Amino acid sequence: MLNEDIQMKSKTKFKQTEIGMIPEEWEVKRIGEVAEVIGGGTPSTKNPEYWDGDIAWITPKDLSAFKFRYIKRGERNITKKGLENSGAKLLPKGTVLLTTRAPVGYLAIASNPVTTNQGFRNLIPNNKTTSEFLFYLLRKNVDFLKSNAGGTTFGELSGSRLKELEFPFPPLPEQRAIAKILSDLDAKIELNQQMNKTLEAIGQAIFKHWFVDFEFPNEEGKPYKSSGGEMVYNEELGKEIPKGWRVGKIIDLCSSITNGGTPKRMECKYWGGNIAWFKTGELTDGILIDSEEHITEQGLKNSACKLWNENTILIALYASPTVGRLGLLKIKATANQACSGLNAKDEIGYPFLFYTLFFKRDEFNNVAVGAAQQNISQKIVQETKTIIPPQDIIMKFNSFAERLFDKQTELVFQNRTLSSLRDALLPKLMSGKIRVPVEVKK
Repeated sequence: MLNEDIQMKSKTKFKQTEIGMIPEEWEVKRIGEVAEVIGGGTPSTKNPEYWDGDIAWITPKDLSAFKFRYIKRGERNITKKGLENSGAKLLPKGTVLLTTRAPVGYLAIASNPVTTNQGFRNLIPNNKTTSEFLFYLLRKNVDFLKSNAGGTTFGELSGSRLKELEFPFPPLPEQRAIAKILSDLDAKIELNQQMNKTLEAIGQAIFKHWFVDFEFPNEEGKPYKSSGGEMVYNEELGKEIPKGWRVGKIIDLCSSITNGGTPKRMECKYWGGNIAWFKTGELTDGILIDSEEHITEQGLKNSACKLWNENTILIALYASPTVGRLGLLKIKATANQACSGLNAKDEIGYPFLFYTLFFKRDEFNNVAVGAAQQNISQKIVQETKTIIPPQDIIMKFNSFAERLFDKQTELVFQNRTLSSLRDALLPKLMSGKIRVPVEVKK
């Protein structure tokens, strides 16, 4: 158990240093003493010979929604020519990648050789620290890193300044023990995240098999279409659909569709309450149990916000690339005006509506409008045509899909508990207020 692995040492003695009180056995070291700090670069985008190779190239954007510790690659790769003709450097496995501008403080560890653009200062640990300890040390001190950034247009933490920053470092065995506790928690969180991605993929695959490929189980339990199930041409869709199915609109699946809103930002009494308020960037086609910002009851009453119930489906209407992204509420919550909340009719059920919307995303994006950003409207969502199967088939699918959503929800709540524990331990472990027993090898 974790509690058995962590020991509060009441006899720990502290000493005064230039950065404050630290355990007697610890030392103050500069980043430049424990790691080599290397910048990145970008090959010319005008030369196609520099791009689409096999060398991973990471940008701050790749880390903006990254939820893991270790990263293999980003959206784009570069070639050997691109590497040789730019400021990019090939960084070894174990390098700690730190964004130092726009914004400061995104972190990851390279799980294989990678390169980065100039938005990073990359730290290659020497024999005085480990990749994992350095990663957690920097994570704990993101606000401190930001406070050391200079610049007027946007904050940038220079390599020279980063090298001079001082932090407390335990002896290596204790560094490894601290990092292991935090890594074990993160490993469980990441495993749960991977399991949820698998569950999401299973739900999508089953829905496609049943309602896109029309291979739902027939009365004998065999795939309908490939087993000779009768298909009927539908003029509205311009394709064949199973006999007995009909064509309707998304609105036909819903008991209500309402938009969100935003309380006045200048009214402090509207913000910081206990009502979750979501933005489009928080919709990732998964379960929603908490938001980055919260509003008060007054904020809810004095704005266009709607308080939606559990199992309401949120869909992003504005801002490419999030148009059409979904979230399934597992709490009462609201959202800004860039989101709509859809409630399924009882005879339809939220799982069938959720996956119907998921598989309409390309269609939504094809009709999206807007010069600065791609938008859709609530009316576009409502009027989009869709296939509506017989209720017994929908209910059979929902019975299976609800179990998938229940398991996803369980894992998301579990991760919130694990994350809270990790975040509570992090500052205490890094300051020496909680000491980790280290086995002495004889």
